[in-house]
Amino acid sequence: MPANAPAKSPPEERLVNLVVALMATDQGLTKDTILSSVAGYREQSESGASKDALEKMFERDKESLRGLGVPIETIGDWADPDDLREARYRVPTTEYALPEDIEFTPAELALLNLAGGVWSESSMSDDARSGLRKIRALGIPVDEPIIGYSPRISLREPSFPDLQRAIEQSRVVRFPYLKPGEAAPRTRRVQPLALVEYEARWHVFGIDLDVRADRTFLLSRIVGPVATTRETFDAALRDGAGERALRGLEEVAARSTSLLEVNPGTEAALRLARRARPAEQGIRVPYVDVHIFADELASYGPEVRVVEPAELRDQVIERLAAARDVNGASA
Repeated sequence: MPANAPAKSPPEERLVNLVVALMATDQGLTKDTILSSVAGYREQSESGASKDALEKMFERDKESLRGLGVPIETIGDWADPDDLREARYRVPTTEYALPEDIEFTPAELALLNLAGGVWSESSMSDDARSGLRKIRALGIPVDEPIIGYSPRISLREPSFPDLQRAIEQSRVVRFPYLKPGEAAPRTRRVQPLALVEYEARWHVFGIDLDVRADRTFLLSRIVGPVATTRETFDAALRDGAGERALRGLEEVAARSTSLLEVNPGTEAALRLARRARPAEQGIRVPYVDVHIFADELASYGPEVRVVEPAELRDQVIERLAAARDVNGASA
């Protein structure tokens, strides 16, 4: 690895560091301060990543956090609120304050103090603390905000709670499932055994009763309500189901590998680097679903070019052509 190559920190660490920084000051932080001070952005900036790529990463990270229920507030110019060139961002800590009239028993307080002590010792990483020190050095007052922080997770897939409940009750479910290339959804009857997250997407793993075989379904392709039936199954089937599902997804990814050429210093380079391994012509990135991966690659536009496989390249070209046609029609 070149001496100036940035460390590949997991994106979830960058998101936590961003939350820490945004909760640390009431006045908010500008985008420039965030990109130069918060771990995950700072290393990329110091290694030569373009400002445009970092800004795109920040915008996506903001949307990811908002999707998890983190209320990121944008503070514009008081004289011109629509002017966001010098906007500041923060997470208002009042969102996480307890109501004044809430009361706890002595036993509950003891338990909360114990949990808070454990959390305070381990919740903030060295990178997060370093970022706060850098922000203080700029003359911006900050405190240690992560203690007691707990995001209100709002799952984006509406089928998640029904599937989770059916798994807990060991009940068979029915749902309409639309695969790419099919004109209409098909109803699936499934014994749901586990919900697993892979590559930032939720899947339900279980036994498809129509084919009597294990199957993994992407929640984003469930296009209607999940019906929980009265039919039950043996709860022992759930044992080890999550591990089996993840192994299966990893095996699929190992068999499906793309060869990509990516412009250095771009958002595509920053986001794909963690999943990639170097190749003579570019980088090799494994993937599970060609359609979903094509969606991601097309979103990077000219920053990435698919060398192989041909199926993935055609899918990306199809999406780019559709976007061009839509933009051309609306021009």
